Amino acid sequence: MLKPNQKLNSSKKIQIEKMFDSISIEYDLVNGIMTFNNHKRWKKHILKLARKTNPKRALDIATGTADIAINLGSISDCIVTGVDISEKMLNVGRKKIIKNNLTNSVILETGDAENLRFDDNYFDLITIGFGVRNFQDLKRGLNESFRVLKPKGTLIILETSVPQNIIIRFFYSLFTRTYIPLMARLFSKDLTAYNYLLNSAEVFPCGENFRNILKSVGFNDVKIRPKFFGSSTIYIASK
Repeated sequence: MLKPNQKLNSSKKIQIEKMFDSISIEYDLVNGIMTFNNHKRWKKHILKLARKTNPKRALDIATGTADIAINLGSISDCIVTGVDISEKMLNVGRKKIIKNNLTNSVILETGDAENLRFDDNYFDLITIGFGVRNFQDLKRGLNESFRVLKPKGTLIILETSVPQNIIIRFFYSLFTRTYIPLMARLFSKDLTAYNYLLNSAEVFPCGENFRNILKSVGFNDVKIRPKFFGSSTIYIASK
C-alpha cells in the first residue's frame, strides 16, 4: 500500500493513477456516504467564494469527477479547465458535464498538478478539492499553481483535516477508523484505495501548518475556514 507520508516516485504516481481509476465508478456514491453529503455544501461554498472574484479563466486541479469544475461553470462568462491524473475519473466527470449542458464552458483534460501545461499568469482562479494531499511533491505542486495564477488571483483549496479539539479529535478518529472502512467494504472493491485516502488525511499538514506552507510558496492573505468540526478545511489565498 502507498505510504502517505513518503514522496512518490514515478512508479508510485502511476499507482495513484490506477487507484483512482479503480474507484472512479463508485467514488461519488462513497464520497457522499462518508461525508454525509457535506462535501456538496463545502463545494457550494467554494462556488460562493469564487463568484466574488468574477473569474474569466478558472482551473480546477485534481478535478476528479468534476463537481467543483461544474459548479464553477455556472459563473457567467467563465471558462473552466479541470485537470486530473485519472482518465477514468474524468470520464465520469464528462458525462456529468454533458448532463448539465456545460460542454461550452467546462473542459476536462488529463494533467499533472506538478507539471501544468499552461502559461505563467494565465488563470484568475484556481481551485483544488481533496487533491493537494495526493501531490507527489506538495511544494512543487503549489509552486505550479502559483506560477499559472495571475497576480491578485485567488487560490481556493478544500482538503481534509484533523480536528484541533482533543475531544472532537477522539471521536473523529473513532469514526474514521470504523465507519469509513465499513462503508468502503460495502461499496468498493478496492479497500487499499480508501485505506490510503484515510491515512493520507491523517498525516496531511493541515491548519496553521498548511497556511505556513502556502506562505512559503509565495501566497499571502491566507484564510482558514474549518468545516464539520474541523474534519475538512477551506483555505483561501491570494497571489
